[in-house]
Amino acid sequence: MKTWKRNLLSLIGIFLLILLDQFTKHLAILHLKGQAPYILLDRILEFSYLENTGAAFSSFSGRQTFLIILTAMVIIVLAWRFFTLPVSRRFLWMRICLLFILSGAFGNLIDRLTRRYVVDFIYFVPINFPKFNVADIYITVGVTVLAVLMLFYYNEEECGTIISVDNLRRK
Repeated sequence: MKTWKRNLLSLIGIFLLILLDQFTKHLAILHLKGQAPYILLDRILEFSYLENTGAAFSSFSGRQTFLIILTAMVIIVLAWRFFTLPVSRRFLWMRICLLFILSGAFGNLIDRLTRRYVVDFIYFVPINFPKFNVADIYITVGVTVLAVLMLFYYNEEECGTIISVDNLRRK
């Protein structure tokens, strides 16, 4: 597939994933804000509204400017890596992981820029896990699968294509 087609399809994919994330957050605001939790599976999974001014596990709470700058920097680096990966089927899974991570980062960045907080609404009850959202799922799945790929699928040189600073200079 030609590079421009691959990049266009990737951008469409990111857009659609962000759209899904923002739609679910919109639904959470409409139906959960100010309401009692909506129980999906008793004592297992529920939807309840939270305005998170921090990052993961509410770390850096209230430091929106810092989180906006940090997220923007991460997006720039990951987007650069995404578009400079070798055009090879071998790197398709790495590209998909980056697509999910970028989509999640953009989804939460949109919240920070437009609301000054991130809408979280999914709550896993048994382990009292912090509330999260669809963008967080994208990031978690993307990072987890990427880590597994880097440990078991890609060799050391191929892993270097995503983590090496020297590789940036050579391009």
